[in-house]
Amino acid sequence: MPAVMTRRHTLQPAQLAAYQQNGYLVEPGVFTAAEIHEIACASDDLLNRRELIHTDNLRCRWQKHVDTEECLFETFDPVIDLSPEIARFTSDPRVLDRLASIYGEPACLFKDKLIFKPPGSHGYDLHQDYIAWPGFPRSFLTVLIALDPADAANGCTVVFPGYHQAGCLSVEDGEYHPLPPGTVQEADAVPLDLRPGDVAFFGCFTPHRSAPNQSDRWRRQLYVSYNAVSDGGPQREKHYAEFQRWLKKKYAEYGKTNVYFR
Repeated sequence: MPAVMTRRHTLQPAQLAAYQQNGYLVEPGVFTAAEIHEIACASDDLLNRRELIHTDNLRCRWQKHVDTEECLFETFDPVIDLSPEIARFTSDPRVLDRLASIYGEPACLFKDKLIFKPPGSHGYDLHQDYIAWPGFPRSFLTVLIALDPADAANGCTVVFPGYHQAGCLSVEDGEYHPLPPGTVQEADAVPLDLRPGDVAFFGCFTPHRSAPNQSDRWRRQLYVSYNAVSDGGPQREKHYAEFQRWLKKKYAEYGKTNVYFR
């Protein structure tokens, strides 16, 4: 008889029901202050990797300053290949056990990014994370690990519960589409006010957005995304190959052809 895998950090039935109904779940204090300090220090080290932070590097994402329009570095995507200290959190049982509760089966790492969101950086328009590329997993789910306090002032993520039940709310043509006004009711908005060490889970059909960081504080968050093992198995390498091809095509449309990945 095969051994039964014991999971210590599974979700309780009420938590799982709340996730299924709302499309998101917040778990406070999953990681300790010492562990968050470790990720934060690793994040600071990455900011000193000036050879990586360049507008031609496909790993880097940028935002305009909300007031001055200065180009601000905001994101490493992917990130775990740059930092073993950060990478180990993607396979932590406290994450994987909870994901197994949601999926009813093991989870596979799909995507990883570190968003710094410095003061002044723009937020993101209302959108869903699902992109209708061939084979893109509909079980795509993101785990948000807060490194800094997140609130309205520094542009916390805002989710709209329940709308995930309608599936994809934009045309499925393989392009990114912000959701138009009126897609959701603003009264339904739930700001994810998080403390360092808190973790939020939300699915790829859960509409969400974030406002600009109008504070003098950073809002660093690690975003790690997964898919159910039955929904394509391990796909991270394949995803990033496709993602970088897509980025090159998009940059070329604007005459930017000297991009690279480092």
